[in-house]
Amino acid sequence: MIYQDTLQFALQQDEQDTLRSLREEFLIPKHNGVDATYLCGNSLGLQPRSAKKYIQDQLNAWEDNAVEGWFMGDDPWLKYHKQLLAPLSDILGAKQTEITVMNSLTVNLHLLMVSFYKPAGKRYKILMEAGAFPSDQYAVESQVRFHGFDPKDAIIEVAPRAGETTLRTEDILQQITDNGDNLALVLFGGINYYTGQFFDLAAITKAGHAVGAIAGFDLAHAAGNVPLKLHEWDADFACWCSYKYMNSGPGGVSGIFVHERHFADTTLNRFAGWWGYRKDKQFLMAPGFEPENGAEGWNVSTSPIILMALHKASLDIFEKAGGLRALRAKSEMLTGYLEYLIGQVNKKYGEDMYSIITPKNANERGCQLSVVCKRDAKAIFNYLAENGVIGDWREPDVIRLSPVPLYNTFADVYNTAESLLKALKAIKQSAVDPNA
Repeated sequence: MIYQDTLQFALQQDEQDTLRSLREEFLIPKHNGVDATYLCGNSLGLQPRSAKKYIQDQLNAWEDNAVEGWFMGDDPWLKYHKQLLAPLSDILGAKQTEITVMNSLTVNLHLLMVSFYKPAGKRYKILMEAGAFPSDQYAVESQVRFHGFDPKDAIIEVAPRAGETTLRTEDILQQITDNGDNLALVLFGGINYYTGQFFDLAAITKAGHAVGAIAGFDLAHAAGNVPLKLHEWDADFACWCSYKYMNSGPGGVSGIFVHERHFADTTLNRFAGWWGYRKDKQFLMAPGFEPENGAEGWNVSTSPIILMALHKASLDIFEKAGGLRALRAKSEMLTGYLEYLIGQVNKKYGEDMYSIITPKNANERGCQLSVVCKRDAKAIFNYLAENGVIGDWREPDVIRLSPVPLYNTFADVYNTAESLLKALKAIKQSAVDPNA
């Protein structure tokens, strides 16, 4: 697409957008009585309009049926989670039996590491990206300590080369090869939260398996954002949250993927619970844990129906959109337009005030662009917020902006770029005339 730096072009693209009606499925926050420009889906997705109804439906079922709601009504709770598996299968590129919905992200990461981090002899180390989200860092640190190892020795972090901000795939693969004899687990984020880099998960998995290591992924910033093929890529396990690109509410329910080849592996440890017990014998209440076949065998606690109802409200919109592939095409155009306009802002201002550390290659990123401000970064961020443009801030100088194809428009992107330029001019003017 040949982009143009005009509002007319943006509005024309919105008019031609076959997915434009999806925006009406969401509640847009207001700023001074009009829709804000919300580019923060990388942190918290917007509320589906249907969310209140979906919750109310389950409150009504509770009111009408009480405990019998597990077995009665239009959506008996005992199998409510089954409705989520088809859209998640599309989003994650997994078989439905390889997915279950449960808990929250870091809890799931710990539970999966109980099964798949199995240090033995000299093979005890975990390789991960430097600068992973702190929850992942803390989880890994605590897991290796639990097994009696020093994190400084047992954790290998792959960092960008000097003067670079993102990782090169060849460097990741080389580190896996170089440390292969000692690796028990390769654990990467799907997309790095700070830079927005989408890692080559297929290549990482293949390299990990080649040296005898397990390959697992935290897909917090990838699920619902970029196409995934977890089964095809042969990943061992993965987990994700649902409240970012899957719009399922703050602290929304998480999920896990376990590749089907592990279903019958009786050597895997797991922290068991009644909800993961084999379904054909579940209500016999017998001693001795026998897991349900599939990812559901990793379930621990009772399904949180209200959280799952919120999740379903959003996943139904994904299905209405035609799945993630349809959304991805729009996503690439929106993010590309934002990238183009930021370059135009620099030209208009006469100085490269904004640089983007997210990869330029569309295959190496999702919606998010991480924008580094040359100076006055926090003042620029505050100006955006005060003028109805909602992104988010990361120290020391990064503004993350994510045009989400479900609800963002080309006009949103154009307005954001205009605000980035106005912020520079306003800050420059205030430096000349503090009373301006």
